[in-house]
Amino acid sequence: MMRILLFLATNVAVLIVISVVFRLLGLDSLLLETGGIDMSALLIMAAIIGFSGSLISLFLSKTLAKHGMGVHVIEQPSNRLEHWLMETVARQAEQAGIGMPEVGIFDSPEPNAFATGWNRNEALVAVSTGLLHHMREDEVEAVIGHEISHVANGDMVTLALIQGVVNTFVVFLSRIVGHVVDRVILKNEQGYGVGYFVASIVAELMLSVLATMIVMWFSRYREYRADAGGASLTSLRQMASALRALQRVHEPQDLPSGEFAAFGVSGRIGEGFMALFRSHPPLEKRIAALES
Repeated sequence: MMRILLFLATNVAVLIVISVVFRLLGLDSLLLETGGIDMSALLIMAAIIGFSGSLISLFLSKTLAKHGMGVHVIEQPSNRLEHWLMETVARQAEQAGIGMPEVGIFDSPEPNAFATGWNRNEALVAVSTGLLHHMREDEVEAVIGHEISHVANGDMVTLALIQGVVNTFVVFLSRIVGHVVDRVILKNEQGYGVGYFVASIVAELMLSVLATMIVMWFSRYREYRADAGGASLTSLRQMASALRALQRVHEPQDLPSGEFAAFGVSGRIGEGFMALFRSHPPLEKRIAALES
């Protein structure tokens, strides 16, 4: 809760700074002269729109993950493997100082795992059947440590709040662009015309691309920390071995979008410009960072 309050306070502070900058540069007067726009109301509306989606997604993340990935949550272990998974998660959760997460398995030939949940004490950790098939137990243990570290670090909450902040500015700036195009360029003086809506939509799409780059950069940064956390909960050798095992199989595809997907153990989108949209750094870079 404190993390949420701090991010909300930060967001409000940034919005106030923007409002002050607009006034100092005389942009608020220009906007008023071109038909009027209530900056404070726009900022508040943008914040509500920007945060509502990301926070709702965060609070529903476990439910969405269970249904979207077809996760079988282990209520009562029915075999040795399920007993081992439960015991491993319980031991690492205690080491990390978090509540016992729900533990699940989802059917996928790709070796993967993810963690999700709005609260570090109410999380879900799930592994794929492909992960269990392609990796040794000590490597799976390191992967679980990676996911437990994401939970302990509060990465899901932080990602949702960062998404809310960037969404806020996407909405705010796109509406400003729409207003300027409609009133200054097209000289529309009665309400908002087609130019406003078209310009707002185009600006929102373009700004959303930049916003996605920012969020994905954060996701990549947190992967390095989770790798280090996984190594501390198991060992450097185990974590490095798990990452090399992923390389041997080949880098798996990204999980579907959402808070729970951003913190899976692996992902692949592309190289060059498309690398800016990766949720995970390349495995070779993660191994090098871990071993350095």
